[in-house]
Amino acid sequence: MQTSKVWKFADNIDTDIIIAARYLNTSDEKELAKHIMEDADPDFSKKFSPGDIIVAGENFGCGSSREHAPLALKAAGVSVVIAKSFARIFYRNSFNTGLLILEINETDEISQGDELLVDIDNGLIQNVTNGKKYKFHPIPDFMQKLLKTGGLIEYAKSNIK
Repeated sequence: MQTSKVWKFADNIDTDIIIAARYLNTSDEKELAKHIMEDADPDFSKKFSPGDIIVAGENFGCGSSREHAPLALKAAGVSVVIAKSFARIFYRNSFNTGLLILEINETDEISQGDELLVDIDNGLIQNVTNGKKYKFHPIPDFMQKLLKTGGLIEYAKSNIK
């Protein structure tokens, strides 16, 4: 486990904020990754480092049902998205694409630039900056399998006999 830097966002971050519709003429994940969160912060992809964490409020990933949003975040190297809640389609698309997402109620206690340590095995997030610890909602076993194999397609490939 290693600590990772937090990038903080508000409630209701929709998929068009995560990856603007003007970039959806490609499915090249590396190209999409260059433009994540660009409409919220035009220089975000220049400041973001692979392994960093996105923390947000409620209803993260609302909007369209396109898989481009979680694919772009994963391709950019987002290690985890932590939010109070996720839009249902984004939630499922994240696991289907192998993007780790976690729900906790205390995202207001986490600030931009904080360093977090995420312990998946023990269901714990530690804010190294302020010393607080948070338990996250458990990830169902099947969803853990999807994450470990890199998403639904890779999971299916690994189970073809």
